[in-house]
Amino acid sequence: MQILSFPEAATPADLRVQVREIQEQAWPSEFGPDAPVDTPTHDPALRPLSMLLVDEGTVPAALDILFKEIVHAGRCFSAGGLSTVVTSKQARGRGYGRQLVTAARERMIAQSLDLGLFTCDRPLQAFYESAGWRVLPGAVLIGGTPQAPFPSDQPGFDKVTMSDFFSAAGRQAQASFHHSRIELYPGEIDKLW
Repeated sequence: MQILSFPEAATPADLRVQVREIQEQAWPSEFGPDAPVDTPTHDPALRPLSMLLVDEGTVPAALDILFKEIVHAGRCFSAGGLSTVVTSKQARGRGYGRQLVTAARERMIAQSLDLGLFTCDRPLQAFYESAGWRVLPGAVLIGGTPQAPFPSDQPGFDKVTMSDFFSAAGRQAQASFHHSRIELYPGEIDKLW
């Protein structure tokens, strides 16, 4: 079992096909697994990095890390977030997702980001906490664009914001993120990462 990382657009086609198949298990799309392999899942401006758990050529779990500079409380921070975290149905319950989410957190630290933050469905909070992430108390991510905001606290959503503060600047500003509305604005493709 190994973890491989590629810029999303450079992920080998055979692995990308497998990732699409397990993503379709979790989030069926209008195109299904027949979408062209080279169709990006994410906005290229977010510099998506795909991390795949691979066992003898088979991908049982995958995720993407998205990157963006954000401005919060008048300061600029380099941020990363988890997106499309998925484990194939037949491989669930073996710790593969936790292994990959932990490795993604370590990758963000190695890339000298100030912080990592993302939303997850409330029932997944304990899973992410077991991989080193923490709930950001009272925080709401504002996705979409400034013209078409997409907040994580909109009606019908039951999301929590997960985070970690990696750099000295990030840790120093951590309290300013508590109970705040964080203007992420990743765009129209990745409304919330």
